[in-house]
Amino acid sequence: MINLPTWDESLIKKYNVSGPRYTSYPTALSLESGYQQADLHTAVKQSKNQALSLYIHIPFCHQLCYYCGCNKIVTRHQSKADVYLDHLEKEVQSQSSVFAHYRVEQLHLGGGTPTFLTAKQMTRLINIVEAHFNFTEDAQRGIEIDPRSIADDMLVTLKDLGFNRVSFGIQDFNDEVQAAVNRPQCVEEVLALVKQARALGFKSINTDMIYGLPHQTPESFKQSIEQLIALSPDRVSVFNYAHLPDRFAAQRKLKEADMPSPQQKLEIFKNTLQQMTEAGYQFIGMDHFAKKDDELAVAQRNNELHRNFQGYTTHGNCDLLGLGVSSISQIGNAILQNQKELKAYYSDINEIGCATHKGMRLNNDDELRADVIKQLICHFELDIKAIETKYNIDFNDYFSEALDALKPLAEDELVTLSAQRIEVTSKGNLFIRIICMCFDAYLQQQIKNTRFSRVI
Repeated sequence: MINLPTWDESLIKKYNVSGPRYTSYPTALSLESGYQQADLHTAVKQSKNQALSLYIHIPFCHQLCYYCGCNKIVTRHQSKADVYLDHLEKEVQSQSSVFAHYRVEQLHLGGGTPTFLTAKQMTRLINIVEAHFNFTEDAQRGIEIDPRSIADDMLVTLKDLGFNRVSFGIQDFNDEVQAAVNRPQCVEEVLALVKQARALGFKSINTDMIYGLPHQTPESFKQSIEQLIALSPDRVSVFNYAHLPDRFAAQRKLKEADMPSPQQKLEIFKNTLQQMTEAGYQFIGMDHFAKKDDELAVAQRNNELHRNFQGYTTHGNCDLLGLGVSSISQIGNAILQNQKELKAYYSDINEIGCATHKGMRLNNDDELRADVIKQLICHFELDIKAIETKYNIDFNDYFSEALDALKPLAEDELVTLSAQRIEVTSKGNLFIRIICMCFDAYLQQQIKNTRFSRVI
């Protein structure tokens, strides 16, 4: 179990820079055009896994949230989802034969807003995937839910379809904040949904919050976290809002003058960290918390936690197949992404049955660095000797540049370095992304071309 973070104002001012979130290494920014279905076939043949995690992207939303940076399509036309499901069915038919020897341990629906689908459409989708993939009896089935737009009977439908995990996007309970980001919601309705999900027997109830939005203050967000804790979710994500109006047009509707200052954002996160840990949650890392008996927290304590494009996960033994527009797959040593634009996705599906467009194949160096970064970001320590044995390297020689980059962090007591281990200290675990950046061979070029979110 990791140490609770130690808050050091001077270090936070020094190191609160921008950096990747490392849901993969190399990150999706390294993907290149020119990849196709043959590359996925090759990756499957070379993979040693026979367990599969399915991610299905549902891009539609009824209403635009101004802060959102997801790949989404805002529409009131429900029939568009029928057209999308027609193409998803073709993609599933095409891809499932390649994964006939796999067993699906995990299914996750993300978006957009997956509960944009009606009960009839959702039932059709699940029937499609169940008809073409082999699911384990105890497979995790999770879905992201917008509490404002879920149909009255949808939670019952989801439970009947085998879903056992729900993740509610709440973001904030404050009315002024909600109005500013075009996302008004009623606290009582959220509370009723969580109670209903618990009564229906969903195994895990997760919630997402965002800090850094207009009109948020340390005091207002503290109150929102109090309301959240009262709901007693099993897992909580508290994301740092990344304001990138050049990339996401909707964010231009938000006034920077209304947003909390950098110092206020730090205070908000500090308060949240204290509130969540005092309420009995384990700090998993970065912006994630889980109850101490949650399998995510247990996996971290048992050194079995993993991280992929869906975030922290207990299913690191699975290859990941992404279905739908813009979705990303990670099969063996390959990362592959579908077409990001709906028109191009439909065109590829109609012509060849799949939409693989970008990708990369990890070389030996990529796999080694991915392993190091995963160990650090999930468990806040690295067994150097184990890495040397696994990859037949001299760690000090191979990572001489990374170790040089770590030295000033060690001098500031963010990490301790020895011949056997790299250990992240209680001062350093807030800066785990910066520590991982020391091992990132692609980063300097990406920094020139991309804006990342700040690490706190």
